[in-house]
Amino acid sequence: MAKTSLSAGEIIRDMLMKSEAVMQRTNKIFPIATDKAVLPYILYRRAALEHEPTKAGQPGADTVRMEVVCYTAKYADGVELAEAVREALDYAQGEKDGLRVRSCVLADSEEGYEDDAFVQQLDFNVKL
Repeated sequence: MAKTSLSAGEIIRDMLMKSEAVMQRTNKIFPIATDKAVLPYILYRRAALEHEPTKAGQPGADTVRMEVVCYTAKYADGVELAEAVREALDYAQGEKDGLRVRSCVLADSEEGYEDDAFVQQLDFNVKL
């Protein structure tokens, strides 16, 4: 079965795992949620999908909004991890299992504190 933009998280995870800067800070990268992670770790999820069909009835490009959320014990560590994630993904291209990211651009970010962890959330628009 061919992969579509519904599998965008797989390629985002792959791109993060290939980043030396991210791997220096954590190698724990999970889809959507986890109940077993020890800080620091990263969660990612597909938050939205916009399909652009072509006139010829062929599949067109998809744009996926991916949320990448960094959880750390210290605020400064969270900012450093978020910077590493941005370096790995912002304006990046990649391919995995026939699925190709044509562009990945940081669209928004926010920070907070939740369940004894500092949180840095980065939202990327990913064109596939």
